[in-house]
Amino acid sequence: MFKSLNLKVIIFGFIFTFFSSFGQSFFLGLFNSSIRDTLSITQGQFGSIYAFATLLSSFLLIWVGKKIDDINIFKFAFFVTLLLSFSCFFFSKISSITFLFIAIFLMRFSGQGMMSHTATTTISRYFIKSRGKALSTCWFGLSTAEFILPVLIVYLLTITTWQNIWISISLLVLIFLPITSFALIKRLNFDSREEIKNEELKEKNIKQWNRIEVLKDYRFYIICLNMLAMPWIATGVFVYQSFITESKDWGTFVIAQSFMVYSVLSVVTLLISGFLIDKFTSRRLLVFMNIPLMFSIVVLIFFNNTYSAFVFLGLIGISNGFANVLGSSTWAEIYGVKYIGSIKALTTALMVFSTAFGTALFGFLIDKSFSIEGIALVSLIYMSISLILLFLVKNKINPKYI
Repeated sequence: MFKSLNLKVIIFGFIFTFFSSFGQSFFLGLFNSSIRDTLSITQGQFGSIYAFATLLSSFLLIWVGKKIDDINIFKFAFFVTLLLSFSCFFFSKISSITFLFIAIFLMRFSGQGMMSHTATTTISRYFIKSRGKALSTCWFGLSTAEFILPVLIVYLLTITTWQNIWISISLLVLIFLPITSFALIKRLNFDSREEIKNEELKEKNIKQWNRIEVLKDYRFYIICLNMLAMPWIATGVFVYQSFITESKDWGTFVIAQSFMVYSVLSVVTLLISGFLIDKFTSRRLLVFMNIPLMFSIVVLIFFNNTYSAFVFLGLIGISNGFANVLGSSTWAEIYGVKYIGSIKALTTALMVFSTAFGTALFGFLIDKSFSIEGIALVSLIYMSISLILLFLVKNKINPKYI
């Protein structure tokens, strides 16, 4: 019975992270030119609206996301599904800048925020001994979407309007997700856990921290400094890839091919990290998470040849694979799972905020005539300081037992 339920919870997580893609930057960016043509706005205007809408969604997520600790998971998932379906429908009705702001806010909040939050919180709370592998499988849903959807959407845009695509997505969400949620997690409650042996009960006896207690713990801020490096640096790189390409004289096709290396290594690391976490714990692996990212920045600073583009993005992909899983499992290991929804709502909001911060910081430095090497050096200094702090406290990053 439990093994069957384990599989159902994992499938639920996979599906919800897949559907979270509709609010992710890679997906919304596919409609950038279509929307700008419809509204006659510039890239700069679109970028500003996108950044502010993202920031607003991150603030709201802190409050709404914590409700997953108080509401039955099936009911919560049903609410998120309705919100995502409405958001997709609203997106199809964009006719002004005001509507664009509201639509992007809704998609970032319901898609990137609430869908991924629901999936990873459910997995983190339910699984104990297999949490790492379960989370890596769950995040594979987003990787699958990143592989399939861009090609599909580009094709659909050649045969129909972008508004019709979003109406179809809204209907798909409204019909498919409630049925799958009912079939997969209807039986789950707050006490549902993965079946474990008596000798593995230790984790059940750790102190359960609430969000106020976590905010008073200095370790939380040091870990966050490291976890937020990946989203803000990677987002800056992705958004301003044309600036990097021009600075390095890599060529458009080189950077596109390099993203394939990024995707492959990200997925491979994602799958491997689950097994490593279950064997060594997230706490021990945390110090290694950003090392590939640091090496990628070193490559960006010192190398200009074409092949360095593949190494640069490949190393980012490795850190990305680790960060996706560690970003969920670490908090459950240290602070317990009773209030994990409240804690993850805060950390997910910080992650969303950091993506907006990365876009703004890179843009500000570019406007101040920083070279890409100068921007990379700023990023490297940040990562070095955060990693040194983590090394200083790495032996103290342990749960407290009752």
